[in-house]
Amino acid sequence: MIKSYKARRIIANTFIYAILIIMGIIWISPFIYLVMHSFRAEGSINVPYLIPHEWSFQNYIDLFTGSGGEASINFPRWFLNTFIVACFSCVISTVSVLMVSYAFSRLRFSARKKFMNIAMILGMFPGFMSMIAIYYLLKAMHLDQQLIALVICYSCGAGLGFQISKGFFDTIPRALDEAATIDGATKNQIFWKIILPMSKPIVVYTVLTSFIGPWTDFIFAKIIMVDNRDNYTVAIGLQLMLSNDFISNYFKQFLAGAVVVALPITLLFLKMQKYYVEGVTAGGVKG
Repeated sequence: MIKSYKARRIIANTFIYAILIIMGIIWISPFIYLVMHSFRAEGSINVPYLIPHEWSFQNYIDLFTGSGGEASINFPRWFLNTFIVACFSCVISTVSVLMVSYAFSRLRFSARKKFMNIAMILGMFPGFMSMIAIYYLLKAMHLDQQLIALVICYSCGAGLGFQISKGFFDTIPRALDEAATIDGATKNQIFWKIILPMSKPIVVYTVLTSFIGPWTDFIFAKIIMVDNRDNYTVAIGLQLMLSNDFISNYFKQFLAGAVVVALPITLLFLKMQKYYVEGVTAGGVKG
């Protein structure tokens, strides 16, 4: 009986691992193709083989130097634009989310439940429903086609995503707040000097999510920037490389650009993965 149970378990595990391996190969194959062909020296768009015959760094060099390219393709400027927008949005969003989360977790006021319910209801609606209205509001304020408009869009509504951070703050004992209050600390001092130093996992989680959104966003940036190519982000710039006017000359540079864009996020996530997981799991304990 025991042998038969072990045999069934081995067969079941083998079957499960085989499926996972196949799924893993399917998932990672496009990325491997992308990386390999970003170093491809021959051909332009379509090649009849999966592995390049000639390898070179020229695609990356051309991407950042613009060698032999069009003046309207300026990847270094787009990369810098995206980095600036992502950094400012990350700082503003992180502070906003953490402060709102702490307020809902620790403070008790009459409209607390109503505000939390309204925030959750608003979070059910996808962001693209408000894109046109936001564009015309920005245009009325003469902020359209400006990088600051992207920072405003990415950071102003960040406080609505307080649920996970609030759940994390709920796990921190209130006795710490009470002891600090007895010692004369204000709510502001408790938040900055006591709670935040103890909340590294959720801070890292919030920073990562706040940075990844602006870094990879395409739709909002495309609507707001329209035709101002100097203020394009990398997402819009890479899409431009695939247009009919540029794809024949810039396909390999597009592949190199996609790798360059993915690299910072990948390294950042691998470095902070431990804290990211801790923030998600701890924030899901209490609502």
